[in-house]
This record gives sequence, C-alpha cells and structure tokens, in this order.
Amino acid sequence: MASSRLLGDLRAPELPSALHKDSIIVLPLGAIEQHGPHLPLNTDFVVADAVAGSAVRAVGEETSSWLLPTLPFTKSNEHAWAGGTMWLSAPTMMAVLDDIGRSVAATNARKVLFVNGHGGNSALVAMMNRELRLKYGLQTFLAHPHMPADQGGSSAESELGMGVHGGMDETSVMLHLRPDLVDMSLAVRRVPEGLAKNEQVRFGGRVAFGWLSNDFFPEGHIGDPTGANADIGKAMIDGAVDTLGNALREISRFDFGR
Repeated sequence: MASSRLLGDLRAPELPSALHKDSIIVLPLGAIEQHGPHLPLNTDFVVADAVAGSAVRAVGEETSSWLLPTLPFTKSNEHAWAGGTMWLSAPTMMAVLDDIGRSVAATNARKVLFVNGHGGNSALVAMMNRELRLKYGLQTFLAHPHMPADQGGSSAESELGMGVHGGMDETSVMLHLRPDLVDMSLAVRRVPEGLAKNEQVRFGGRVAFGWLSNDFFPEGHIGDPTGANADIGKAMIDGAVDTLGNALREISRFDFGR
C-alpha cells in the first residue's frame, strides 16, 4: 500500500482497506492570481500545497488522512482585472466541489477537509460544506493555513490590521518557501489608511463590503511587504503545519459531539 499518503498513489484494490468512515480526504485549494509586483501568481497554490502536504505527511498515518492534488484554479474574480489571473466563476467552483464531494462519497471515506490558501474562496467553501453534508452525508471541514485579516486573522502593525493580500505575512512565507520567485526590490507599502479610521466598515470590521484588489491601489496588493523576511515565514509555516496536524487529529475523531 502507498506510504506517501497521496490518494492518487493507491491502486484500486487497496481502497477498501485504506479508507474507512473516519478517513479524511484532504483537498488543498490554491489560486493562480496576481499578487502585486513582488510575488508570483502561484503564491496561494504554493502555500496551500506546502502546508497541507506537510501536515498530512506528519500525521496522515495516525489519522488516516489522504491528500488530493492541490486545486490550482479557484474563485479569484476579485483579481479578474489582472492578466494572468485564472479564475473559476462561483457556479463553476460550486460544481467542482460538488463533483469532488460526490466522488468522495463513492468511497468508504466520509470526511473531507478543504485547506484553503485563498481568502476569496472562504465564503463559498463554507457554504459548500453544508451543501455536501446535506447532499452526500459527508462530514465536511474548512481550514486555512493562515486566516486572512479581513476574516478575523491578524496582520502586521504597519498594515493597520489590513494586510489582506500580498502583504507582510504572505511575502514572508514565500521568502521561506520559494525565495527564487520573490522580488523584494519591487515590494512597496500599499495600505488603505482611510479605512483604518472606520470602526465598522473596514477589513476585519463588523460591516463587510465587496471589493476588487485594484479598488485601492493599481499594483493590486493590500498590505506592507517591505519588512518581510524568511524567518517570519518559517515560523508561520511551522505553526500552520502544527495547527493543521492537530486539526486532522480532531477531525479524525469528530462525530458532532457524540
């Protein structure tokens, strides 16, 4: 039987013994989208792939977790204005997740974890968690390598709590994972300081608002990457892998409190 914890490495006769009702099928969700002038288009893909892969390798045997290939194209239409962004519409993304859920339901596994590396997917995937639960009887879960600042996560002090895309954290992580793809000579601070004066209508505020990434600055990133470094990135990745590993342990024994 495959020891890589990659579902695709299993042979068909191995599936009945490899997968059971508490097995977890892990699907990382990435993106191919503009990330400002200093980061590559595949930033979200790289991060989701690295964190999910490392966590499954660490605790996969213990938790009966199996990894699917990272989905590279997701709902990135807040960056549709930028050439190179490859995005799925909301109906297409929903159909893709539905098809994957249907496919998982055809196995003995009854648990699916989406590891979402792109904040623009969060609301849609959270909704699909319930849809897949209702339609296929699956137990469905959503985790993030790092919760975006506009969804309750943190960001650097220099970003006034609004480093939501291509800022300090993402840049630091990429300097750790793929420094060859980062050009820090092009990193500039781009923070919508006017929003920081608002109590309610701001990133992370009680009142959400629709936005495109070029609504604020033409470069397309929102944050301050200028102080990023690989040490910060390594600490973030190590923490994310540990957290996801612990989440997999809890998911493996989860049964709605029973």
